[in-house]
Amino acid sequence: MNDFACRLPGRSPRPPRALQVAAALLLLAALGAGLAGCGKAGQEPAGAPGRSAGGPAPGSPAKAAKAAAGGRRLLFYRSGMDPTVTSPTPVKDAMGMEYTPVYSDEVDTAPLPAGTPAGLAPVTVSAEGLQLAGATTALAVQGTLARATRTPGVVVPDEARIQHVHTKISGWVEKLAVNFTGQLVRAGQPLLTLYSPELLSSQEEYLRARRAAAGFAASSLPEVRQGGEDLVTSARRRLELFDVPASFLAQLDRTGKPQRSVPLLAPASGYVTAKQTFAGQQIDPAMELFTLTDLGRVWVEADFYEYEAQAVRLGQQATLQLSYDPSVRLTGRIAYVYPTLAPESRTLKVRIEVPNPGLVLKPGMYVDVTVPLDAQAGVLIPDSAVIDSGLRQVVFVARSAGRFEPREAKIGLRTGGQALVLSGVAAGERVVTRANFLLDSESQLRAAIGAAAAAPAAPARPARPAPAPAGAPGPPQR
Repeated sequence: MNDFACRLPGRSPRPPRALQVAAALLLLAALGAGLAGCGKAGQEPAGAPGRSAGGPAPGSPAKAAKAAAGGRRLLFYRSGMDPTVTSPTPVKDAMGMEYTPVYSDEVDTAPLPAGTPAGLAPVTVSAEGLQLAGATTALAVQGTLARATRTPGVVVPDEARIQHVHTKISGWVEKLAVNFTGQLVRAGQPLLTLYSPELLSSQEEYLRARRAAAGFAASSLPEVRQGGEDLVTSARRRLELFDVPASFLAQLDRTGKPQRSVPLLAPASGYVTAKQTFAGQQIDPAMELFTLTDLGRVWVEADFYEYEAQAVRLGQQATLQLSYDPSVRLTGRIAYVYPTLAPESRTLKVRIEVPNPGLVLKPGMYVDVTVPLDAQAGVLIPDSAVIDSGLRQVVFVARSAGRFEPREAKIGLRTGGQALVLSGVAAGERVVTRANFLLDSESQLRAAIGAAAAAPAAPARPARPAPAPAGAPGPPQR
């Protein structure tokens, strides 16, 4: 049965049991030889990383003596976790880590350059070290840095192009010529026809004045003739003040018969954005019949943050772009800057007047608004060269022979990957643009070592006692 199972398709033959036992014995023998070669438990094998075979441990007295024999003068020992904690003798910290020896050739005794920030010191790095760290430098140049801001804007109608339509007399709407909201009307186009008893009596009064003036024209007295003409003028003026069209008055003069319905014409061109009247409705002068909006020019209202608002000026050019169609680019000018700040968003509203050919912009649409703010001249460096801690801004300047010195710089405008230096770096100097954080760490370490070398040695922190071996008696109990 076993032989049959060993020959099943897809299954390799099982080795005899005697071979399995022999392989297990060989494995145990190999493990025993390895353990014997390692020596006692807990000891490092020879040649382990960080220690040469048979050599002293880092920071040990033997290593210090070897360095002294080579001509190096030992100053003190420092903690690997806090370089400000030093000791004149080799000790261990609370975690059991040995202090690192500091020699005289590791301390830079040269005076610090002017403008070196507190807690930092110049750093000298070999060419190989710079290559391994990937450090790069760039030249500080004199130039002009301009910035622009981009913010969303909302299209709204131009309030100077909104027209409300009212009638100046009471009456009834007999017929509507504009029947829906959104309809485009032209100036002088009929909006509706109105029946008003007062308009009808004013027409009759005008016709009577015309007939009377015709009779007075035959008088020999100039005062009588002038009185007839004044009467006609007054009656006609009354109809004109009621917004009776000139074409209607011409027809009235021609026919001599009053008309029941008088048309009401559109005072301006635009789109009907509001409509509150219907056929057969009674209306009066207090009612708003239509709202006409000319969209040939629109406003775009955009919000700017406080730090941007100070650079916004009247008359500045703004570029508008549609997010869904980047090919559409319109230009406008800032026509008004609102005098108050929105307390909720801490932004300032700006109004931009934009021509709207072809009705590309419709009220309520969002657009991307780009406004150039200001341009400043000065020393320009890459933005990546600035280490900004929030309290100060540090730049590492490359000197000669791989020496880098930290400078506290004052940075102004930052945009487009460039920074404008107000002070701290001169044009023509080279600044570190990559691996500057590594240089910053090394600079802090060198500054701490230099301060510790100049000051009296601080007392070493007590080492943590080693745990007692298993089975050893513990400390006496009180």
